[in-house]
Amino acid sequence: MAVCFMGKRIGVMGGTFDPIHHGHLVLSEQVRTEYDLDKIIFVPAGIPPHKMELSISNNIHRYFMTVLATINNENFMVSDIEVGSDKVSYTLNTLQNLRRLYGKEVQIFFITGADAILDIESWKDTVELLSTFSFIAGTRPGHKTKDLEQKISTLKQKYKTKIHLLEVPALSISSTEIRSRVKAGKSIKYLIPNEVEQYIYKNRLYK
Repeated sequence: MAVCFMGKRIGVMGGTFDPIHHGHLVLSEQVRTEYDLDKIIFVPAGIPPHKMELSISNNIHRYFMTVLATINNENFMVSDIEVGSDKVSYTLNTLQNLRRLYGKEVQIFFITGADAILDIESWKDTVELLSTFSFIAGTRPGHKTKDLEQKISTLKQKYKTKIHLLEVPALSISSTEIRSRVKAGKSIKYLIPNEVEQYIYKNRLYK
């Protein structure tokens, strides 16, 4: 049975969030207002298929950091649908599960970075994924978009998919840089929410 959900348009922001930073939050809020979405659901990845060979932080840490970062925005919520599973986190499965949870009438937009769109045909069950769900890709100002726009045009023709492109200034921030700065003992203040910064130091993450 579907969970009662008042909104009809939701954005799903997936990622490892290791850690979540202001780039993720600014992208989500701009997408929400630009496309008139009712809610943004953050979904920390459980076992991300494209990063299985990499070492990522414990699921619980990444989940709690995401909760801390989003708790003050009533339009944001966090789902443990992936971190609570021991299966590989495929985007199609997650979106299908969320649709079953919130009802077939809810329109779902998957939010991602623009670079992921260039590689999206390597994702599991590409045909069903792209033909069933809409995508919103965030890109940095000044980022070369010619290849990206050409790729999006090709995907639209090939899969009849809906992919929107949105320029977001804060996307120059990266989780990789934040982890490196923590390891090097450099400041990460203002790159991430204060609550997340304190959580990282308290739990001695990225040392």
